[in-house]
Formats: sequence, structure tokens, C-alpha cells
Amino acid sequence: MKVRAIVFAAAGLLTVGCGGSKTAQQGPPPLAVDVAKAERKDIATQITLDGQIAPLQQSIVSSPESANVTAVLVNEGDRVRRGQLLATLDTAQLEAQLSANEATVAQSEAKLRSSAVQAPISSQQYTSAVSAAAQNLQQAQNRVETDVAALKNANLVYQSNRQLVSQGYVSATAMEQANATYVAAEQELHNARQALQPAEAALRTAQTNTQQTGVDQATIEQNRAALAEAQAQVQLLRTQIAQSSIYAPFDGVVTARLVDPGSFEAGSLGGSTSGVVQVSQLDHVYVNANVPDDDLAYVHPHTPVRFTSQSLPGRTFSGEIFDVNATPAQGTLSYRARLLQPNPGFLLRGGMLVSVILQKERHPGATVVPRTAVVQGDEGNSVYTVVDGKAKAVPVQLGLQTDTLAEVRSPEIRPGTVVITTRPDALQDGSVVAVSGAPPPAKSPH
Repeated sequence: MKVRAIVFAAAGLLTVGCGGSKTAQQGPPPLAVDVAKAERKDIATQITLDGQIAPLQQSIVSSPESANVTAVLVNEGDRVRRGQLLATLDTAQLEAQLSANEATVAQSEAKLRSSAVQAPISSQQYTSAVSAAAQNLQQAQNRVETDVAALKNANLVYQSNRQLVSQGYVSATAMEQANATYVAAEQELHNARQALQPAEAALRTAQTNTQQTGVDQATIEQNRAALAEAQAQVQLLRTQIAQSSIYAPFDGVVTARLVDPGSFEAGSLGGSTSGVVQVSQLDHVYVNANVPDDDLAYVHPHTPVRFTSQSLPGRTFSGEIFDVNATPAQGTLSYRARLLQPNPGFLLRGGMLVSVILQKERHPGATVVPRTAVVQGDEGNSVYTVVDGKAKAVPVQLGLQTDTLAEVRSPEIRPGTVVITTRPDALQDGSVVAVSGAPPPAKSPH
């Protein structure tokens, strides 16, 4: 508490002459000063950072498709839920393409089924043909062997009869019969050998045809690929139709309606879309603050802070640092620190400027005086106290300082010590002091 004091400079002495007469000399007029008492209290310095409110999430919602906007179902200020339908685009052309491609899928499925059914039938036919050709060849080979044996036997009979006919043991008729049998055997063998070549060729052809099984399987795979391609095209069109309905990506507030029905939406795939609506998540917000490099050591996750905004006079918010960016902003030595702040009622709005205040250093139980009591001189810092009605300069060491208080260290400065808080030019060490409201100091007899 400050009090008013009057300082008197003792400039004269009361003298008594030999004859008992008394003479008084008047000194200069007193100086008026303010005083206060030193206190024991906690003192802390703080950092004030410039900051800005940002939505927790913000998205300009659009569609990858290009089409006319048929409906916009929300307006600015509307609260929306995640998955809520916000707008729709014209899908008539996509739906026509979908119908055509669904027909193509049906055709491809039928073609695949047909080839898949026919393949095992053809394979069985190829196998049966090889088996039949092999049997025919075997029969032809057996016939040749049989005819070779018959020819040998006919030749043996013929040669035997030729010897015996000259001896009269065999008649001419038997000789002629043996000759006819031999000739017939030669013809049968010739015919059998002629039939052998077509049988061999037929077997080779049947065996070659079995390779058609691989071709048939390749046809099945080709039909299956064509079906997959048609199905993929159908799925693509269905996706495009689904993407023509625009939904809210998260719970939030519509903060901008960018188009109206009838507008053409260029589609984000084209890279030139302006979007349909903007949705901002504001139930929690980020408070982004710029931290100079010199103050970075005092700012870290969980550091408690306060912040205010001129947009909300009289309101002070509390929170703690959520994270600090590992790299400074481009071209600066300022780091982005942010708070994750609950925002009931959406009182904090995106883009709002704030001042973020955090504690830098704190000394509990310090001896403090008003900052105006500290005198800075060539020989260091000092504080004027009032002792026995006189101003006394006391050297002190300074600790933490705020806008109004200063921590001082001196054996002579204790809680309750009266210190002078203003410094008239005439104030000097040793000046006589009288505190306002108290009787003036007694004059010393001479």
C-alpha cells in the first residue's frame, strides 16, 4: 500500500546565545514522495505470443466427377453429421452407360459358360478319336502281320507243289490252286500294307487334335478376362454414380456454400474444381501460436497457457500446449505451437486472432517491491528506504521483473520495509524524511 510522505532537508541548527537568546535557521522545503512496503509473494515472468484460431478439420467438399449440380441440401451455418448428404450431381449419362455395360457383362458371362461347358466335351472327343485311331492302326498292323504269314504259307505250298507235280504226286489242278492261293495272298498283303499308311496318318491327326485342348482353355481364359473387364467397367460406373452424391466427411458446420443447383461442377479429377460446400469442424479448434526461437525453450507439450482475443473482450481461456512443430515456418525463426481447445457453442471462430500468454520463470516467496522503486545507477541498482525519518539508498540485486514488480535481494530489504516509489531530483541519500500523517521528526538540540 502506498502512502504519502514529506521529506525535510535539515539545513539549519537551533543555537542559544550567551545571553540566553535563541536563534533558529530554516532549511529548504520538504520533498513530497510516494512510498510502499516490500512484500513477500510469488513473482513470475510471462511470454505473450501472437496466435490465431483454426478449425480442427476443414474441407472444401467436392466430387471427382464432372456434371451439373442438381441439388445443394445445406446452407451456411447448418450443422452436419458425418455421412450426411450435402449435394447431388446429374447422373443420367452415367446410368445409361451403366445399363449398356451391364448388358455386356451378361453377354460375357454367357460366352464364358458356353466355352467352359464345351471344353471338356471337346477334350473327350479328342481323346476318343486318338483311341479309335490307335485301334484302327493296330488292326491294320495285325492284318499286315497275318497276311505276311499267309503269303509265306502259300509260297511254301506253291513251291512244294512245283516239286511234287513233276514227280506226279500232285495234280495239275492242285498246282494251279496253290498258285492262285499264293497270288491272292500277295494281293491281300499289298492291300493290308496300303491300309496301314492311312491308319498311321489318322492317329497322327487325332494326336495333333488333342493340342486343341490348350487352345480351348486359352479361349476360356480369354472369355474370363473379357468378363472381368466388363465387370470392372460396371463397378467403375457404379462408383462414379456414388461419387456424384456428396457427403459430409466429418461432423461440423457448413462455413461456405460455393455453388447452387444448375452450376457445373468440373470435378476434382480435372484439377480445377472450386468445390460445392466447405465444412469446418469447430467443436474442438486449434489455437496456433508463433513461438520465436529465443522463447522456444519455455514452450513444450503440456505447458499451461492462457489466451484472450479482442473479438471476445473480457474473456480469458485456459489450456495447454498440444504440440510444437519441429521446424520453423518458412523464411522465419518462428515455430508453430498449438493448443487443442474444446469449443462449446462455437464461441471460438476460425481465423480469430488471439494473444497466448504463458509463464516463463517463477520464483515463489520472493521479496518484491514496485518496479518504480528501483534506481539504476552507475554503481548498480538500489532502492531508497526510510530509516529514522531519513532516505537511505540500499544496494540490491534484481531478480525477476514484471511490468509492475521487481524481485530484490538485500539483507536490508525485508517484507514490510518502506521503500520510496518516486524519485524527485532533489532526493539524496541521507535526506530527512517525514511520513505524511506522522509528527515531524524532532529537531536535534545543538
